[in-house]
Amino acid sequence: MIKGIITFIEQYKYIIVPFLVWFGIQLFKFIYDLVTTKKINFKRILQAGGMPSSHSAVVIALTTMVAKDVGLQSPMFGISLIFSFVVMYDAAGVRRAAGKQAKILNKIVQTPGLTGVEVQEKLVEVLGHTPVQVFVGAIIGLIVGLIIP
Repeated sequence: MIKGIITFIEQYKYIIVPFLVWFGIQLFKFIYDLVTTKKINFKRILQAGGMPSSHSAVVIALTTMVAKDVGLQSPMFGISLIFSFVVMYDAAGVRRAAGKQAKILNKIVQTPGLTGVEVQEKLVEVLGHTPVQVFVGAIIGLIVGLIIP
């Protein structure tokens, strides 16, 4: 039974480990949010943004595992590394900018008399990450990738 579970995890580690990294970081954010706000927000499990970046942790854990398994000269490592850079750039750049724009738009539509726009719900403001959040996520991913056999 145990040997079968270990074999399963070894065979599917490129799926299981990133999922566990993502879930662990999102669970940490949920618990941190619960402790700091004293409110339960189940949406926090699936929301993007915040410290640390689960996106960065997932892609760097994958890249590190690929590097260990097939080597730094492998095309798979190159693909994984470039993919990681794109994801981290997007998290700290494009998605962060979209979050800033959402914050400004939320303020505009809430200003009485400024617009005739009626809004049913606020735009999500926490979409991206600061460079520090991306870096910390990458460090977590690197550590996880290194300790997974």
